[in-house]
Amino acid sequence: MPEPSGAQETAFLNLPRAAEYLGISPNTLYVWRHRRQGPPSFRMGRRVMYRITALDEWVCDQERADSRSNRALDPLNRKPQRRSRTAR
Repeated sequence: MPEPSGAQETAFLNLPRAAEYLGISPNTLYVWRHRRQGPPSFRMGRRVMYRITALDEWVCDQERADSRSNRALDPLNRKPQRRSRTAR
């Protein structure tokens, strides 16, 4: 049975609500958007919007890229590298 329209979860968030969702300031999210380094966004009319699924995926990508949460990237888990012998 379909849920009433008021009970459905929104698929998109505007910039202030996306910032709240991520736990950062709207200014930080605005700067990231300007530098093209934050989560993917798009314009819907005059508003900047973020798809919730894209925000969740972006957060997961950030976790995978961080050596503190991804053991495979932890430099302490790597074997020591040998120095190359070069003439001085």
